[in-house]
Amino acid sequence: MGAGVSNWRLAQAVSRLGQLGLVSGTALDPILARRLQDGDPGGHMRRGLDAFPFPAMAERVWQKYFIAGGKAERTPYISVPQLEKDISRELNELCIVANFVEVYLARQGHSNPVGINYLEKIQMAHLSCIYGAMLAGVGYVIMGAGIPLKIPGVLDRYVNHEPAEYAIHVHGSQEGDDVTMHFDPREYMEVELGPLTRPKFLPIVSSNTLATTMLKKANGRVDGLVIETRTAGGHNAPPRGKPVFSEIGEPVYGERDTIDIAKLRELGVPFWLAGGYGSAQMLREALAQGAAGVQVGTAFEFTNESGLRADYKKALMAKAIAGQARVFTDPLASPTGFPFKVAQLEGTCSQAEVFAARPRICDLSFLREPYRTAEGGIGYRCASEPVTLFVAKGGKVEDTVGRKCVCNGLMANIGYQQVRNGRREEYGLITAGDDLVTIARFLQPGRTEYSAADVISQLLSGCDELQIVAQQVLDPCDDVCFV
Repeated sequence: MGAGVSNWRLAQAVSRLGQLGLVSGTALDPILARRLQDGDPGGHMRRGLDAFPFPAMAERVWQKYFIAGGKAERTPYISVPQLEKDISRELNELCIVANFVEVYLARQGHSNPVGINYLEKIQMAHLSCIYGAMLAGVGYVIMGAGIPLKIPGVLDRYVNHEPAEYAIHVHGSQEGDDVTMHFDPREYMEVELGPLTRPKFLPIVSSNTLATTMLKKANGRVDGLVIETRTAGGHNAPPRGKPVFSEIGEPVYGERDTIDIAKLRELGVPFWLAGGYGSAQMLREALAQGAAGVQVGTAFEFTNESGLRADYKKALMAKAIAGQARVFTDPLASPTGFPFKVAQLEGTCSQAEVFAARPRICDLSFLREPYRTAEGGIGYRCASEPVTLFVAKGGKVEDTVGRKCVCNGLMANIGYQQVRNGRREEYGLITAGDDLVTIARFLQPGRTEYSAADVISQLLSGCDELQIVAQQVLDPCDDVCFV
């Protein structure tokens, strides 16, 4: 769904109904900072900060970013420090606090598990973010967009607040280069705490090979797998083999990209199917194939509880009702080089003229690529930054063609768009799965909006045994998983 769409409100609503609600762990540090600069409407961030176990750290974050009554509309948001290998203490603290607050709020009002979803590609945020989520009692860590072999070991270390490390990918690195990040929770603890509960770990994979690799080579326990197909929103795994494109420029997937479900069953761990499984029929089909359940994103993206801007929800819902909704799998948009699904909507960067009017600015920098400099250090570049700057850092000019600023677009999607020069706002870049075209089926007669409860009710329709499970509020990952 993108950063901040599956927020604490949506995750709380889903978990309250007996399923597994997930908060997006992407960019929670600037999201918390911008919520505070908007004056913390409703006082929810303050509630989360008050529950944080290290009060002095929480107070530093509050004092740095909170603006009583909110900033002026045309005033830019204060930027947060950028991610680097040697991350600053200030940013580590903000990441810890932000992840704690989001998970803590999602867990209020019920006793069911809540999970968090991270992108492996945003490697430099993992250590402090995961620790903050575990401080809040997160029940599941789910991670895609990479091969997170070393995450289980991090979870194991944090149970007893022990130091953890994570090696990042640095383009052009050589043997002997220091590419490993370190984080010691005890350097941040203000009081002694007891052991934390280790969350279950579910990597997101898109092939049988990767599923097998995760189970054989991970440095700790893998509790299950989420199997995501190319119809899911956000970043998609690229097609295997030589790139082939359709008439409209979308990547074409073939037989090599198909998941063998029978082989998945042989691995002997629970698995959930994702991408195109947002209906009762597909849920039943998944269960019949041996899946423990399904992961659903797009249907929940357009619920009342999600963080997607109300005007974007309304406009895309109208398109869906009229049969005009469309998602384009853009092979160029993301600076990562992975295909990125973009919902087509006027006034957003999905439109060529809107994209062309935006200056190339990279100031959030979550998708920057670390690279080895000529001096043997680490630099950072992004294919969506100014072309001359990217090329000066050793990047290829052809890699900049069509690249969009996903980071600023995703922040604009949830109403935290940056203001430039006191007048120009960032444009949204909405991601959604192919199921966008059918979201109108969740509407009750005469309605133009729907809730998380409406989605779950429809998904469970005709599945009597699952309705009983939901009513009993059992552990959702023993039966069926909705996120």
